[in-house]
Amino acid sequence: MKTQSTSRPCAGRKHLLPPNPEPAPMLRPPYTQYSRLYTYHLDLKDLPAIDDPDLIGTWIEDETAILFFHRPKERLVKTLCEASGAKLIYEADLDYTDWEAGREIGPFTVGGLTVAPVWEKTAADIRLDPSVIFGSGFHPSTRLCLEGLLKYTASPELAINTALDLGCGTGLLAIAAAKQGVAGITACDNNPLACQVARANCLTNKIEDRVTVVETDLRRQCPDTGVDLVMANLYKGLMLELFENPDFWQAKLYLLSGFISGMEEDLLAALPQSGITLLERRRNDRWCSWTLLRQ
Repeated sequence: MKTQSTSRPCAGRKHLLPPNPEPAPMLRPPYTQYSRLYTYHLDLKDLPAIDDPDLIGTWIEDETAILFFHRPKERLVKTLCEASGAKLIYEADLDYTDWEAGREIGPFTVGGLTVAPVWEKTAADIRLDPSVIFGSGFHPSTRLCLEGLLKYTASPELAINTALDLGCGTGLLAIAAAKQGVAGITACDNNPLACQVARANCLTNKIEDRVTVVETDLRRQCPDTGVDLVMANLYKGLMLELFENPDFWQAKLYLLSGFISGMEEDLLAALPQSGITLLERRRNDRWCSWTLLRQ
């Protein structure tokens, strides 16, 4: 989403990260890649700690929990339910590519920045463990945000030194911002597993000193937006709530996505009537992104 310049190039080839021979942070031995996912959806989020080598992670959503494993775990889940009083709502067995909407996760390059999953034997600017979290870079909305981020952080006129990533998922956008030279980034998500994955990915990419990952519910509290750039790849309902909050409109530049073209009319109507300019609208498939400037 923005004006390109060579004054702040993305990490050059000489800075490429070598292939990581160790398993990914969320991929514990003996696993080095995701294949099949065995998921168990429970009606209770407060569960005892699970110490199992096949556990990928626990996704907390509202008052429920979804457990992800590399292998079937009916007996373990039954024991967990008996101990906690939780009930199994449903279970599923699916291929990892199905979880990623049929997309095969592999290396890709945007604006000279190469992103690769940790299991790929190739050099890359960013090495990412997508786990079972959104934001791997393959969804059109994430790709639009990444393209815009690379464009506008390269603009010397904007001088983007601080950023806020709302709904950070894997941490890809925050990591890319750090690779582009942004000095301080706060990455927020309400999903504890997303925060764990984002922190692990920051460590893998050696930019943990510039990215702070915070677990927060944007429906209850808007983080400090007094930064140069706010990135928000969120669903329409939450975006509308944020638009109504004056505290949201404190940044210099906004990079927004997570909505399709049919949703734009309602979002446009919810924008502040003054002080905000739509700099750019981009589209990938049905998905859209906006770049907004606060004046």
